[in-house]
Amino acid sequence: MATRRKFLKNAGILSAILALNPLKAEEILPKNKKIRKPVVLSTWRFGIQANEEAWKVLSQGGKALDAVEKGVRLVEDDPNERSVGYGGRPDRDGRVTLDACIMDEKANIGSVASLEHIKNPISVARAVMEKTPHVMLVCDGALQFAVSQGFEKINLLTPESEKEWKDWLKKSEYKPVVNIENHDTIGMIALDEHGNLSGACTTSGMAFKMHGRVGDSPIIGAGLFVDNEVGAATATGHGEEVIRTCGSHLVVELMRQGKSPQQACEEAVKRIYKNFVNQNRNVKDTQIGFIAINKFGETGAFCLQKGFNYAVHTQERNVLIDAKSLI
Repeated sequence: MATRRKFLKNAGILSAILALNPLKAEEILPKNKKIRKPVVLSTWRFGIQANEEAWKVLSQGGKALDAVEKGVRLVEDDPNERSVGYGGRPDRDGRVTLDACIMDEKANIGSVASLEHIKNPISVARAVMEKTPHVMLVCDGALQFAVSQGFEKINLLTPESEKEWKDWLKKSEYKPVVNIENHDTIGMIALDEHGNLSGACTTSGMAFKMHGRVGDSPIIGAGLFVDNEVGAATATGHGEEVIRTCGSHLVVELMRQGKSPQQACEEAVKRIYKNFVNQNRNVKDTQIGFIAINKFGETGAFCLQKGFNYAVHTQERNVLIDAKSLI
C-alpha cells in the first residue's frame, strides 16, 4: 500500500510539473528521424486538383501558407463545386454565405464567417490575418472589409444552386445527409521544404441552413489547427459535432502527446462518437472526418462512417485515399 501511495504521489507531482511546463516538440518527437517534405493533403475528391495547384508553390520551394491559399482558391472558383465558394448552395433564405479560416507556422490566424458576395473567402481571411488587429470578421463587417481591400462584390447564387433552393422550398425539410460533404468543406494542410506547416479551410456550409448558422470551418481549433512544433489537422463533416470537441486542436494535441497522425485522428473521431452515445443520439446521418500531418511529413485520416476520402501529394505521387472509418 505504501508503495502504491508513493507511486501516486510521484505521478501527481509529475503531472503538475507537465501542466506548468508542457513538453516541447523535441522532447516528444523521435530524433534523427527522416522528414518527408514537402507534403500537402486535403479533404475529398476535389483535393486532387487542389493539391496540384498547391504543389506549384511547394515544388518551387514556396511557403506552405501560400500553397494552401492557392490550392483551396481553385475549388472556391469552381461553380461546379456546390458547397465551396462561388456556386455554393444557399441557406434557407436563398443567400449564399461563406466561411473560411487560415493559419500559418507562427500561429497567425485569420477567419471570416457568414460572408456574402465574395468569391474567395480564404483570401479575405488571410487579409484579416495580415492587415487587421483582429482574427475574425463576420457578416456585413467581413463584407465591408473585403470590399475595402479590393475584392470584387458579385452574386454567388448560380442558376443551378437557385433551382435546388427553390425545389427545396416546396417541402422545406432540413435533414443532414451522410457524405453529402464530398461536395462540401475543403480543408488543406501542408508541410513545406523549410519544415513549416500551414493550413486553410473554406466552405459554404450546410445547404439550406438557418441564416447566420456557422459551422466549424472558420473556427480555429475546430475546423483547423496548426502547431508548427508538432503538426496540423483539419476537419470536414457535421460542423456542430466538430465544434463540441474542438476537433482539430484535439488531433494536434494528441500528436503532441506522442500519437501518430493516424492514431490522433482515430481518437478524435471516437470521442465524437462517445458524445452521441452519451446523449442517446443516432449517428446514422452524420459524417465526421479528420486529416492530419506531423512535422515528419507523416499523414493520417479517419472518419465516422465509410465514404470519406482525401488526397495526399508527395514527391512521388498525388493520390486519392479512402479513409478508414469507425462504423
